[in-house]
Amino acid sequence: MGDRKVIVFDTTLRDGEQTPGVNFDKDSKYKIAKQLVSLGVDVIEAGFPAASNGDFEAVKNIAENIGDVVVAGLSRCVKSDIDKTYEALKNAKKSRIHLFIATSDIHLKYKLKISRDEALKMAVESVKYASGKFDEIQFSAEDASRTDWDFLVKIFNEVVDAGAKIINIPDTVGYAVPKEFEKLVGYVKNHIHDKDNVTISVHCHNDLGMAVANSLSALESGAEQVEVTVCGIGERAGNASLEEVIMALNTRKDYFNLPHSINTREIFSTCKLVSELSGIQLQPNKAIVGSNAFRHTAGIHQHGVINNKATYEIMRPEDIGITTDHISMGKLSGRNAFELKLKNMGYELSRDEINLAFKKFKDVADNKKVVNDDDIKVIVDDVILNTKSFKEGELWG
Repeated sequence: MGDRKVIVFDTTLRDGEQTPGVNFDKDSKYKIAKQLVSLGVDVIEAGFPAASNGDFEAVKNIAENIGDVVVAGLSRCVKSDIDKTYEALKNAKKSRIHLFIATSDIHLKYKLKISRDEALKMAVESVKYASGKFDEIQFSAEDASRTDWDFLVKIFNEVVDAGAKIINIPDTVGYAVPKEFEKLVGYVKNHIHDKDNVTISVHCHNDLGMAVANSLSALESGAEQVEVTVCGIGERAGNASLEEVIMALNTRKDYFNLPHSINTREIFSTCKLVSELSGIQLQPNKAIVGSNAFRHTAGIHQHGVINNKATYEIMRPEDIGITTDHISMGKLSGRNAFELKLKNMGYELSRDEINLAFKKFKDVADNKKVVNDDDIKVIVDDVILNTKSFKEGELWG
């Protein structure tokens, strides 16, 4: 696949905010934007300026105060939207308008109630109207994965000729499957005008749980930009997760060979911030950043990790900014893990004391899902006290 750099377009502040129950205020958006810069994203889609006065002000604030990154604003193919987006982004160090219009027959018929030709005309006229107002113009064909491929290529070519240099292929409803989406991206890439000067982007939703897989397939097929959100938040089942896409590229460099600008050590702190400000708790088994992602419960697994973490960990938690002891103590934990836990807690017990403590630990574990450090302290204190009482009894007996 070569050494082309993947452009990371983060839409946490726009599509991520479309998560039911999530509403980022101006200050929250600014905090997240600053962290996204530390994370190393290339583009921040700060919001939809025409959607509300509050979003306009939040996008404007980010555009005026966040540098070293492209700041994008979403816009319908409507002049008033384009004007509003211009006012929000005009003071950005580098601005991008993200124009979109639906192109699938089902959206044209039932949502927009217009013909293909009318959609094409609106798209081209909007790109021409936006030209000169922004540093970059990106055009998205909403519901591209359910759009007739020839019409999709036609509208892309006409907007490229009109001045758009980034074209986005969204799997808006998470309908595509990886092989199919890979072919679609390849088809567009092979039929686009001025292909050497046009960036192909993808935006995948997770309705069937394949947003990350589809995004990676698209990159394999030649897409240069991937649109993602932190923690995968977004409309309905969410978007392709930034941390999952990036760590897939990192962990399988041997396969993808695609560099990017993300500082992975900022991943966990970024996810934590977005989780806190969105009010969405991460599921424990969430890939990469869930609380269980680097914890091991089965005794056989724990024994392997104690000897060499690579036996069961394909990533290093510290590379993501996570500090963990790896071991989750429970009824499936073995003696090796228990002895290591005692050592890490600072205990030096005799072999008999360890045997007794391990037996008590197993008794507790049978009645408790997770045995924490406080539980183990109680067990050890009880063992030490019993051992001491036994020895004193022998002495006085």
